[in-house]
Amino acid sequence: MKQVSFSTARFLVLLLLLAAAFARRAGAEGAADAPLFRDFMGLNVHTVQFKPDLYKPVCRLLRNYHGLDWDIGNETHYAPRFPFARNMVNWEQLYGDWLRAGYAVNVCLIFDNFPAKEWRDPARDAFAYGLTFARFFGPSGTQRLAEAIEIGNEPGLYDDAAYRVIFENMARGVRQGDPKLKIATCALTTGKSHRYAKSVTCVQGLESLYDILNMHTYAMAEEYPTWRRSYPEDPNIPYLKDVREMMAWRDAHAQGKAVWVTEFGWDASTKPAPKTGDFAKWVGSTETQQAQYLVRSFLVFAEMGVDRAYLFWFNDQDAPQLHGSSGITRDYQPKPAFHAVAHLYRSLGDYRFARAVAKKTGDLYAFEFAHGADPKARIWAVWSPTGTGREATVSLPAPPGTIQKAERMPLREGAAETVAWQSSGSTLRLSVGESPVYLWFRMP
Repeated sequence: MKQVSFSTARFLVLLLLLAAAFARRAGAEGAADAPLFRDFMGLNVHTVQFKPDLYKPVCRLLRNYHGLDWDIGNETHYAPRFPFARNMVNWEQLYGDWLRAGYAVNVCLIFDNFPAKEWRDPARDAFAYGLTFARFFGPSGTQRLAEAIEIGNEPGLYDDAAYRVIFENMARGVRQGDPKLKIATCALTTGKSHRYAKSVTCVQGLESLYDILNMHTYAMAEEYPTWRRSYPEDPNIPYLKDVREMMAWRDAHAQGKAVWVTEFGWDASTKPAPKTGDFAKWVGSTETQQAQYLVRSFLVFAEMGVDRAYLFWFNDQDAPQLHGSSGITRDYQPKPAFHAVAHLYRSLGDYRFARAVAKKTGDLYAFEFAHGADPKARIWAVWSPTGTGREATVSLPAPPGTIQKAERMPLREGAAETVAWQSSGSTLRLSVGESPVYLWFRMP
């Protein structure tokens, strides 16, 4: 073995120390790359059913389920005549109204409502549609109707080979039509493909053709027949574990790509489960839990480094079944979740995640958020990461500055509840529960 001189060894050690120092610095400043909450919080919607003015308080990012069959009918070789869909919906008017209301649109293209065998020429037809779509909807065009397109939602009825052909060729068409239009995959899993997600292996090797790894996650404690969901921080469910695994896969195989959680949510109906049928044993969450868990999910996803999160769903009719009462409005009337999410958006819209002050399973979460334009302006979000209705008085290291106010996440319209705190020397004492408390303070 070749001998290494003392001076060479010392130089190598110095390089390692410098690299370590750079890594520590990058980690400390990494929060500067995190999105502001106004560029992080999104909502799932559906075309003509959406009322843009009603939902302005909760977000500016929309994910719309856009049926490919609306544009081409059942003929995959049909050339769309935008701005009109084949069913005569005027996309320029529909999406244009949303843009004029201040929203940005992520188009989720759904095509698994007709079988894969119905494509006349999957590669050619997918490319042609992607090219036409991007030229009309993309940011480089005159309309600028969409900032991103998801190629598929949950195309589990297509086998992996069929999905890859459509994804690869449609993505090539989009890239040629408008390179500025972001491309997202369908819902992915790091495991094997199943009905509601495709394996990441379906897009492996196609990194130049997408910008976003897309996934859906639900806090399922049990599947059929109860579909019972737990709280977001529950260590015994795969809700956050699946997100961590996706981000680890990204780091290993697709560095630099964004990770979006484009569906998460809780059902909250005021009605009992039906006496018979598939949902006879369905178990929902309370409206309070729905509000708490949605807000806490946004906070936790931000801490994990997720680039964007869209909650599911915008409006429901109070149906006591799976995905039947996930709306933040019921018959377009705000539910408690609406007010809680609106308060989060209003409070943290100009802030981004900075650091975890405390993160103790089953005990206490406290995250710090920094203002995007005023680095001395900070907010702490503090809560009990549980699902039992727990309340506790906790002690935290006092924030380095002057606390200006504290208030609890609201469940109704009007001013949020003011929360008292005690600060003694370097210790802050605060009463917390499962509805996050927000503390505004300024750094010295």
